[in-house]
Amino acid sequence: MITVALPKGRIADETLDIFSEIFNKKFEFENRKLILEVGGFKFLNVRNQDVPTYVEYGAADIGVVGLDVIIEKELDIIQLLDMQLGLCKVCIGIKNEDELDWSKPNIKVATKMENIAKNYFASKAVGVEVIKLYGSIELAPLIGMCDAIVDIVETGNTMRENGLKVAQEIMDSSAHLIANKNSYYSKKDEILSIYEQIKKVVQRRANS
Repeated sequence: MITVALPKGRIADETLDIFSEIFNKKFEFENRKLILEVGGFKFLNVRNQDVPTYVEYGAADIGVVGLDVIIEKELDIIQLLDMQLGLCKVCIGIKNEDELDWSKPNIKVATKMENIAKNYFASKAVGVEVIKLYGSIELAPLIGMCDAIVDIVETGNTMRENGLKVAQEIMDSSAHLIANKNSYYSKKDEILSIYEQIKKVVQRRANS
């Protein structure tokens, strides 16, 4: 049996929809269940941020998670496929009336993506002080807590509604299929089989 870690919400639903298409049977979490077993697969419904941890520690053989989470957590896993789901960008956001001052010796940034923020500002040779927040990040610059935020942007509506704008795009992100290294070798045939089937559906949808 292959164990698959999925992030709660839309990405899980869209991934299960791909499995339903492949096997022509219903794959669906019901009544807030966290474990689903069907067709020789066990699916775990976990927080987005936890998917690569479940995979790295072998609790799941494969998983689906955003590239931003993979980059942020810097975990030792195998990236198999860009599933082209959950397309978004990691961006720097600032107040509408502000401009990002790259000449400042230190820029104060609020984010939950500490490593991505630090690495990006380091690549610009700019000092950064990161304030770690997990929710309502848009509030921080509005009350003078920081100069900017680093956050996921899908439509940009949340920033606009809170008087913020995108100052810089850091990276594109989408959901990726990942694998545990040990599982990839011990269950290689099974993992490569489902990888190939998922890849066909992803490519067909991209071309349709």
